[in-house]
Amino acid sequence: MPEMCTDSWQGRALVVGGGGIGRALSAELAHRQPSLLVTLATRHPVSDEEWTVDLQCMDSLSKLTEQLRGDSHPLRVVINATGRLHGPSYQPEKRLQHAEQSALLDSFAINAAGPLLLAKAIEPVLSRDSPFHFASLSARVGSIGDNRSGGWYAYRGSKAAQNMMLRCLSLEWGRRLPLATVTLLHPGTTDTALSKPFQSYVPKEKLFSPERAAGHLLDVLLGQTPCDSGRFLAWDGQEIPW
Repeated sequence: MPEMCTDSWQGRALVVGGGGIGRALSAELAHRQPSLLVTLATRHPVSDEEWTVDLQCMDSLSKLTEQLRGDSHPLRVVINATGRLHGPSYQPEKRLQHAEQSALLDSFAINAAGPLLLAKAIEPVLSRDSPFHFASLSARVGSIGDNRSGGWYAYRGSKAAQNMMLRCLSLEWGRRLPLATVTLLHPGTTDTALSKPFQSYVPKEKLFSPERAAGHLLDVLLGQTPCDSGRFLAWDGQEIPW
């Protein structure tokens, strides 16, 4: 039986990202693992129970480190559920001439640098002798090997960069924190603000609710062990090529 499926999971679980998937993951993880204290961390908390974390602000990440140092609950699992596909001033590029430096930098800041800097912020409280899971939402379109249509330069490139960074992280932690497991997860197309402008192209049966996506993702995550660290997996557990 995978270790995470037992009752031994205790401590704090931190889900970073206040969008649809992040909130659904927080609720579902609390339901499945009642011994965990599940905390949602967002840029704009809506309750006193939520923490404030902005992955694009180094002061915010430093405060997170200090908050965790003073926490009486050992950190057991962190799930990064942040991501950005479009913004007020840009949309995914359909061709090269649509590429803009500002959009590229913004995408890389949140989709690639953000997860790695989150890992850096939490690393000081991790123990070599304690099991720990770090998971981050990636995307199938970030697969270089699976790319058949091109376009979406900023989003594809930034997700591919995240994959490389967290693959590196899994190898480093494999040496320094042998009980840590790093997992990259593709949630499938989910009915959230991120995918809203593009949902007309998605068959109804392939558009997941946040709750369904969260259930699938936890099904996969709960089965991962340190020997699986560094894998890039789809919502159904299938390996995605780099």
